[in-house]
Amino acid sequence: MEIEDLASSSDGMSDLEVTSKELNDEELQYTSGSIPKLQFKKDTSKAHWNAEMGMAGVIEKKGKMWITTGIVRRGKLYYTIEETLFLAEILAVHMLDVDDTTLFLKDLYEKVAEGKSGCCWETFEVYRHLKSLGYIVGRFSFINQLKTLQISDLRPDFEVYLPNNKFRKSSPSDPSFMLYVTRAHPPSRNEIEELERKCNGIPLKFSHVDPGRVSFFSINRVELPILP
Repeated sequence: MEIEDLASSSDGMSDLEVTSKELNDEELQYTSGSIPKLQFKKDTSKAHWNAEMGMAGVIEKKGKMWITTGIVRRGKLYYTIEETLFLAEILAVHMLDVDDTTLFLKDLYEKVAEGKSGCCWETFEVYRHLKSLGYIVGRFSFINQLKTLQISDLRPDFEVYLPNNKFRKSSPSDPSFMLYVTRAHPPSRNEIEELERKCNGIPLKFSHVDPGRVSFFSINRVELPILP
């Protein structure tokens, strides 16, 4: 098991170091601060929470966060619960309930804690950490499951891309890596092999959340020499 240099404390301080070979100068400026930047009020979008979908439907797009965030369904932009909460924390979206009353952060925290919208607190912590570093992060897509002809509950949680100002959600390249967030226990060997198959050749990394710390690691196969 190889521990990745992506560990951080929950206050946003990070040990991550990104080499100049991976990012250009513009991208380095974007990732220079590990704490999410607050948006100006004029760049704040508006969205309605759709309880049936477990997502937020955007009714007014402002700023640039929507370029790399959200999915489009029937011509309308939607945010997952982890995207919604992250954007609300940095004041990039103003959330409304179905009756047009304001949804506050505590309301969104409760929705994440319920775990009914495809996201638990651990996966949100990982999502927030990666977004704070400037990565482009999306949920593992159903299309990727179809490519491998394997559909089951066990799947990577996120597709992760390096910062890229030319990124387009409509035609993304392959992710830099897939990410699986461990829950109560590490995945078994059989589970790791199934996860790797679903990655379709894309590197697989793992993340674990301890109180106050997010850690990342990868697992490599090694062959021990036969002793005489």
